[in-house]
Amino acid sequence: MSILDSKIPDGPLADKWTKHKNDIKLVSPANKRLIDVIIVGTGLAGGSAAATLAELGYNVKSFCFQDSPRRAHSIAAQGGINAAKNYQGDGDSTYRLFYDTVKGGDYRSREANVYRLAEVSTNIIDQCVAQGVPFAREYGGLLDNRSFGGVQVSRTFYAKGQTGQQLLLGAYAAMNRQIARGKIKMYSRHEMLDVVIVDGKARGIIARNLVTGEIERHSAHAVVLASGGYGNAFYLSTYAMGSNVSAAWKAHKRGAFFANPCYTQIHPTCIPVSGDHQSKLTLMSESLRNDGRIWVPKKKEDAEAVRAGKLKPTQIAEDDRDYYLERRYPAFGNLVPRDVASRAAKERCDAGYGVNRTGEAVYLDFSSAIVRYGKEQAHVKGLDSDDMEVVKKLGTQIVESKYGNLFQMYEKIVDENPYETPMMIYPAVHYAMGGLWVDYNLMTTVPGLYAVGEANFSDHGANRLGASALMQGLADGYFVLPYTIGDYLADDIRTGDIPTDTKEFDEAEKNVKERIDALINNKGTKSVDYFHKRLGKIMWNKCGMSRKAEELKEAIAEIAKLREEFHKDVLVPGTAEEYNEELAKAGRVADFLELGELFAKDALEREESAGGHFREEYQTEGGEALRRPEFQFVSAWEYKGKPSDAVLHKEALDYENIQVKERSYK
Repeated sequence: MSILDSKIPDGPLADKWTKHKNDIKLVSPANKRLIDVIIVGTGLAGGSAAATLAELGYNVKSFCFQDSPRRAHSIAAQGGINAAKNYQGDGDSTYRLFYDTVKGGDYRSREANVYRLAEVSTNIIDQCVAQGVPFAREYGGLLDNRSFGGVQVSRTFYAKGQTGQQLLLGAYAAMNRQIARGKIKMYSRHEMLDVVIVDGKARGIIARNLVTGEIERHSAHAVVLASGGYGNAFYLSTYAMGSNVSAAWKAHKRGAFFANPCYTQIHPTCIPVSGDHQSKLTLMSESLRNDGRIWVPKKKEDAEAVRAGKLKPTQIAEDDRDYYLERRYPAFGNLVPRDVASRAAKERCDAGYGVNRTGEAVYLDFSSAIVRYGKEQAHVKGLDSDDMEVVKKLGTQIVESKYGNLFQMYEKIVDENPYETPMMIYPAVHYAMGGLWVDYNLMTTVPGLYAVGEANFSDHGANRLGASALMQGLADGYFVLPYTIGDYLADDIRTGDIPTDTKEFDEAEKNVKERIDALINNKGTKSVDYFHKRLGKIMWNKCGMSRKAEELKEAIAEIAKLREEFHKDVLVPGTAEEYNEELAKAGRVADFLELGELFAKDALEREESAGGHFREEYQTEGGEALRRPEFQFVSAWEYKGKPSDAVLHKEALDYENIQVKERSYK
């Protein structure tokens, strides 16, 4: 048996999940009351898993570092959630969603997991409608759909520009029902700092109460990590400031393999960086690419005039605008996948056509959509469709009804009215496709330790399609983990409570306290953010949108040196026995400084371009990503004491049901 046993069921692709559910062991309702499950994270994956497992009868302990479960970062996924319902009658199907996901990920995801994701996607919508999630509806009352990047059908369900928020509130309400029943015990303001392994199985966690500083032991028969992604290793990203890798990284150091760490998504529609003072970036939903057209000036002198403040975008004639995505990819236009759109924006800006003061921005323009919608509405209302004042007023109302909160957010941040002046956007780090390696049951290489949602690697390959993050999180939590975890827990119905007064818990707590003491007593001279910003610049400049072998080698050495400097010279004020956000931040940055090295090592190992991982040595004559078939595998790294000593294991990706074609969007 391979060290990486993915446990993919035999049989035809379309039958695997049904067959697997029929074959795995079950835990009876009476026995579920005897079993405890810890879930770390309360986003869509963790919240839906906690609510569903508690509804089934398990005793759930739920942890989040925020003051409320509803503050999880899933709230920021604005644009929508995919599902293969084919409500638009435009040719969608389970297979089409499966194919688009695998193709969008550059054929670097696991076929069986992705097909299951597509298969259960339709159930998610029914579940959320039943919870009262206010999805947008058409004139006749049916659920509406919009299109998203990387596909040619409309399969994305949405709630204006707040889809993640509304879905999270649905999961949160389901959690609250179980909290009221006593089936979920909620631990807010708690951060997981280690996994406890007993006899080779995950049997609990060590957590710190972030308010009092108290170190706590919590035991369970299984531990589920739903702790999100690690994009904040780049410092500037669209993630919430608190998002981190610590839970997954602590699991990695306890034996869970880390898969594809270099696969990080660059999102094309973020508000550009304005200066060194920034601590995060703001995402403008990808849904805007449905109606917004992306362009830069055709003439360099126009771009230079715009950057100098001498020319406004509205003064540039239509013939002098380069709608470069429509020019390069006519079949998909502005709706190419995120990695393609991001690279194209960078290429135009690098060539000197960028439009903000830094030269790192392109326009996202809604003027055409406003006119198109306005003329349609004028015709419907019997008004003069040649009266541009009326047309613009009516068109603006339609755009506002679809994206109003996003436009309002942009105006507050940039102080420009995007209905009148095109938005400025530029790519930024947004999502981690890599994560803990899991098998078909979503279990890591540590028995009893599961990873769901963005914390695992399983479904998105080298690039994630828009509106698929919410889909994967809810699929894992509502419809996959509740089945598969029973197969493992069926052997624990006579185990009884897991004690916390054992040598394994003693050792784990001792390690946690030693790490905290080392940070508190360091008495260095530099702040945590000082080191985090330096790490972020190394990551973005040498491991970001484009990478070279030489620069990746430099990054590995620089990050190792920075990590050493951090532990010698970081200053953490205050004590460990109080609310101390700098201490919490220091622990997270210490983990980023280890992950960053493994990230660069993984990127160096992968001698190809795929998805958002663009190696400049491997590109086509037209500047597109050049995949290499010998790299059609999952890289799963085993911890061996430090990142530089990590051992690579490969899970081959054998596609039996998809013909691997050239990934063209023209």
